[in-house]
Amino acid sequence: MADLHNACWRKSTRSGGNGGECVEVADNLTDVVAVRDSKDQAGPILAFPPYAWAAFVVGVKTASITR
Repeated sequence: MADLHNACWRKSTRSGGNGGECVEVADNLTDVVAVRDSKDQAGPILAFPPYAWAAFVVGVKTASITR
């Protein structure tokens, strides 16, 4: 697992405003993009290579446009 001590977590702008369904992303690290549930900050973390995260974001944006 990558070293996440310097991770700067930010909440997704698409997270619900009711306190649920919140995702936080740390994309300030050079070798990994980390994702976690904001309600369980000590819980599991998903880690992706930056190129994979970038492809995911493009896919989400493309799917949003075509709906």
